[in-house]
Amino acid sequence: MERKVDGIYDGFKELGTGKMVVLGLQHVFAMFGATVLVPLLTGLSVSVTLFASGIATIWFFIITKRKVPVFLGSSFAFLGAFATVAPKLADGSANVEMLPYATGGVVCAGLVYVILAALFQIFGAKRIMKLFPPVVTGPIIILIGLILAPTAVSSASANWILAAIAIALVIVINLFGKGMIKIVPILISIFATYIIGCIVTAINPNLFGLPWIDFSNLTQPFMDGAQFTDFLNVPPFHMPKFEIGAIVSFIVVAVAAIVEHIGDIAAIGATCGKNFIADPGLTRTLLGDGLGTAMAGAIGGPANTTYSENTGVVALTRVYDPKVMLIAACFSIVLSFVAIFDSFINTIPWSIIGGISVVLYGMISATGVRTIMENKVDYTNMRNILISALILVCGIGFNTYPIVIPIGATAIQFGGLASAAIIGIIVNAILPGKDYEFNDGAIEADEKSIGA
Repeated sequence: MERKVDGIYDGFKELGTGKMVVLGLQHVFAMFGATVLVPLLTGLSVSVTLFASGIATIWFFIITKRKVPVFLGSSFAFLGAFATVAPKLADGSANVEMLPYATGGVVCAGLVYVILAALFQIFGAKRIMKLFPPVVTGPIIILIGLILAPTAVSSASANWILAAIAIALVIVINLFGKGMIKIVPILISIFATYIIGCIVTAINPNLFGLPWIDFSNLTQPFMDGAQFTDFLNVPPFHMPKFEIGAIVSFIVVAVAAIVEHIGDIAAIGATCGKNFIADPGLTRTLLGDGLGTAMAGAIGGPANTTYSENTGVVALTRVYDPKVMLIAACFSIVLSFVAIFDSFINTIPWSIIGGISVVLYGMISATGVRTIMENKVDYTNMRNILISALILVCGIGFNTYPIVIPIGATAIQFGGLASAAIIGIIVNAILPGKDYEFNDGAIEADEKSIGA
C-alpha cells in the first residue's frame, strides 16, 4: 500500500542541480566507512570496491526504472566466505593467490540473485506481498537499525566528545535548519565536527587522553617529491577464477543475503511511502543487485548489497529522488581514481562516523515503528505479538550466535536479519487468524506497470 509522505521526489526540479550534487556527496560519506571496511578486512582493493559500487548503483538505478533510491555498497554478509576461501596470511597481508577464487565465488553469488529474480517474476508480486504484511516488515525494519547499533556505538566510543558533537549537530540542523542547510545535516555535521577536532589537535593532540585527528595518512602522499600523477591511480582490476568449493561457499551465503535484500527494499519503501516490492518489483531489484554483484566479482571487487546507511540518510533528509543515488555513484567512480581521497578519508575519526551512524541507524528503526503505526497493527492480538517477539529476539540473538548448517565441506550461515526474516515469514504463514489484507487492486495495477 502506497502513501504520499512529506518530502522531495523530484530533486532537480525542487532543489536545483547544485543542491542535488551536494546531497549526492553526502550519500558518499554515509556509505564510505562501511564500503571500504570490507576490502580492508578481506585484502581486496579499496579503489576497485568504490568503482564497482558506483557502477553497480548505476545499473540498479536503470534496471529498477529509476524508481528506487538505493546505493549498492560492499556487503558484510560474505565476509565468512572470504575468510574460508581466501584467509589473510599470518602477517595480516592479503591472500593474493586465493582472492581471485573468492571473487569468482562473488560472480556466482550474483548469478543466484538473477535466477531467483526470474522465479519472483514467475510467481508475481501479489504472492510475495502476502509474505510481508506490516506485522512482519515493521519489526524487520526495526531490527535492521538495532543490529547495526553496536557498530555505531563501538565506533563512537573511541571519542565520545566528537561523537556527541556530531550527534548534536545533526539533531540541531535537522530541527532548526533552513533551506539547503536542513537537507545536508550529515555533510555539515561531519565537516564541522572534523574542524573542531582539527582545532583540538592543533592545541593538544592528547587532550583527555583521547584520539583526535591523525594527519599521518594525509601528509605521506605529499612527501618524497610526489608528482601530480601520483595523486591519480587506475584501480587494480583483476579477473576472477573459479573453483567448486569457493563457488558453493558463496552461493549458500547468497541465499541468506537475498532475504536481507527483501528487508532492505521494504525499509526504503516504507521510508519513501512507496511499494517497491510491487513496483518496480522484487524481480527488478534482485536483478539489479545480482548483476551489480556479479560485475563486482568479475573485476576483483566484493559482493554488493543495498545500503541501510543511505536509507537512513533518505529518512533524515526526506529527499526521495533516486537520482541523488546516481550522483553518489558518479562520485564513487571518480573517487576510485583519486589516491589522495582515500588518504583524506582515513584522517576522519571513526568516532565522528559512529556518532552520525547512531542517528542514521536509529532513523531506520524509527521507520519500522512508523510502518507498524500507520498500518494499525493490532497488538491486542496475541498472534501479532508472537510474530513481532520472535522476529526481534531471534534477530538480535542469532546476530550474535548465527545458525550454521553444514553442507559437505562448507556450511551455510544465517545471521540475525536473515534468520529473523525467515522465521517471521514462516510463523506468519502458518499461524491462523490473519487480520491484515493487502489492497489486491493496487498490487495488480503495479504488476501491470512492471511489465510496461
